[in-house]
Amino acid sequence: MGREALGDPTFEISVRTYRRWESGRPGWPRPDYVDALRAAFDAAPEDLGFTHPPGQSASATYLEGPVHRRESVKLAALTVAMPGAVAAILRQATDDAAEFTRQAEATTLGSGTLDHLDHAIATFNGAYSIQPPHALFETVLHYRRHVGALLGGRYTLRQGRELYAFAGWLSELLAWLAHDLGDARAGLAFATDAFVHGFEAGHGELCAWATDASASISLYSLRPDKALAAAEKGLSQSPTGHPLTVRLHAQAARAGAALGDPRRFAVSLRAAEEAHRVLPARVRTRFGMDPMPLGDYALMSYPATACIWLGQAEKARAYAEHALQTYVAAPEASRSPSREAIARIDLAMAHAQLGELDDAVAFGREALQSTRVVDSVRSRADGLASYLERRYPRDLAGEQFREELRVLQAMPQPELTALQGVSP
Repeated sequence: MGREALGDPTFEISVRTYRRWESGRPGWPRPDYVDALRAAFDAAPEDLGFTHPPGQSASATYLEGPVHRRESVKLAALTVAMPGAVAAILRQATDDAAEFTRQAEATTLGSGTLDHLDHAIATFNGAYSIQPPHALFETVLHYRRHVGALLGGRYTLRQGRELYAFAGWLSELLAWLAHDLGDARAGLAFATDAFVHGFEAGHGELCAWATDASASISLYSLRPDKALAAAEKGLSQSPTGHPLTVRLHAQAARAGAALGDPRRFAVSLRAAEEAHRVLPARVRTRFGMDPMPLGDYALMSYPATACIWLGQAEKARAYAEHALQTYVAAPEASRSPSREAIARIDLAMAHAQLGELDDAVAFGREALQSTRVVDSVRSRADGLASYLERRYPRDLAGEQFREELRVLQAMPQPELTALQGVSP
């Protein structure tokens, strides 16, 4: 910086002078130099890194202050740089901004990847109640692993949230499929994975669906305490005014009954009924399917099972009859053979508790003829067989039902190597 920079040929700042000034040595720079610098940079002395004693004018001797002079001078020098230098700096800044934008949009995902995943998950959910679980499990697991690989790549923040949600939805479905195949450990592992990915995606509804799966699996694993905890955890995530809230309250009611707590059953059932009463006319679909019936079903089927566990046979029969009538009347594409089978077993248990053996056996045998006898159906049928054997040990009809169940359970199950040692 020479005379011209300060606008006065009587002033000159050599490198040596600049360094003495920069180092903050006493008396540097002189007041006349500071005034010249103020004029050149059109800035207050304080902005240039100088302070002065209180009560003295700006042209007085300036003291070394806390401001780092080196940085102040560099910033101030930019304002007097040559136009070409400023243009170069701005060009570089423009390039930097473009690179920042490119990095924010950088992704290894193909243009249709997310749309394809959305369509695939919708297809899997639509096939869940129709396809045998072993036929669907390996395909869904393949997609879950594919999404896991995509999560190891590069994607935008928005894409990342969607990928986490898709991973969670696939694991939620795998939890139910593993449960249907009789592997509670894998089912609970996938339910946990679904919750974690839903939480990371900020998707409370997905988290709640994951706990719904955990609650059912825990109940069939004879862990009603875990089922109750899962239902309560899900209620903290479930959207307001959603049929999932009805379902989770009904899960808690069923868990209370399994714990032998009629009061908890009654309180949770009332909460489910109240949540059902205030549901809106329509709610957002889940992969193209209306979730409203899932709340309706839980309000009929879960109390039927709970009343059986509590020994309230008349109430159990009423709930089970209503559930079965509703399932059978559903559109063909929406019918669930496994839900129908469980409703028939609930109805059979209610009749058995009421001493109506022939009706009990008839409904039990109908359940075994289902096109989708998953593990939950076999488990409930086994409970019915055990009850019939205890209460009617020498009855021929009861023995016939037990024999049919033994034959069914002895049938070889489809091989499913993908489920062995699975760890999501």
